[in-house]
Amino acid sequence: MRAVVYEGAGKVAIREVAKPTLEDPGDAIVRVTLAGICATDLHAVAGHFPGMTPGAVVGHEFVGDIVALGSSVTRLRVGDHVMASDFCACGYCHWCARGDHWECPERAFFGTGSSFGPVLSGAQAQFVRVPHAETTLAAVPAGCSDEAAILIGDNLATGWAAIERAAVRPGETVAILGGGAVGQLASLSAQIVGAGAVLVIEPNAHRRALAQVNGALAAAPPAATDVIGKLSRGDGADVVVEATGSTGPLRDAFDLVRKRGRIVSVGAHSSEEWPLPLARSFARELTLTFAIGDSIRLRRQLSGLVIAGILEPTVVVDARIGLGATVQAYADLREQKIMKALVDPWI
Repeated sequence: MRAVVYEGAGKVAIREVAKPTLEDPGDAIVRVTLAGICATDLHAVAGHFPGMTPGAVVGHEFVGDIVALGSSVTRLRVGDHVMASDFCACGYCHWCARGDHWECPERAFFGTGSSFGPVLSGAQAQFVRVPHAETTLAAVPAGCSDEAAILIGDNLATGWAAIERAAVRPGETVAILGGGAVGQLASLSAQIVGAGAVLVIEPNAHRRALAQVNGALAAAPPAATDVIGKLSRGDGADVVVEATGSTGPLRDAFDLVRKRGRIVSVGAHSSEEWPLPLARSFARELTLTFAIGDSIRLRRQLSGLVIAGILEPTVVVDARIGLGATVQAYADLREQKIMKALVDPWI
């Protein structure tokens, strides 16, 4: 089969690789009909995650059709059209029972090396093996497009998790650092739960314009402090969401949040250490927390919002391509020429 593979730091290529097979009774094999390219894939391809070896298939966002099932899978059928979480979890341990699937001891993240569990081959391919299929997969519901389903599987779940973790209350001021796909979807999520002013802080003018078209205010980083000051009468934002995965914007969050405010980081960080402004955080009684999207827990809720027309996540999609165009798409995403690419692996 054809797939996008990691070739070394910063490089991907289209290669013929072996088609996956069932390895465990709980597995499924999915014929991928649509895959996504995510900013987290840039981290993987840049070599920021351990366990990435040349020839590894990348990608963690997909929808498709089940073509084979392990002997213990009873709630899915061959031929089912399914959406997937970007990681797998067992579904029965005490972490999964609490809805904390990311903390499952059997977690594995598609196409990202060994940073987040055992190495698991990725989904920018014509077929993908899915462990713990009954937990990882769910039928794409009627009224939910495949494009929306892919976003529910990762980017939307992540943006929503940021707003959920921040416990945004009606009328609060929310600042979002980063106007990529996750930042844009965090903005939409904040608006849906009743935030007052939502400000997307982003250096890219096109991404600022997209945020404004979709109901948010927008500012370039140098203007952010002044804008938030005007919105909050000088107090600072109630909530600041860091959606870049970079340490600089995370530090900037401490300059934008009010006393007793909340900072939530949902960027995919790979740095082992980072200097916390400890004395200032203590004196201002700040809260810093981290959140990772959990589509397994959130997909029913988010699908409902999409089907009802309350939430339209596909506004972030600006490239629809075949597999042969993915190498260029990685370069375009890295250079911020595009925000979100969806890939038909059969073209």
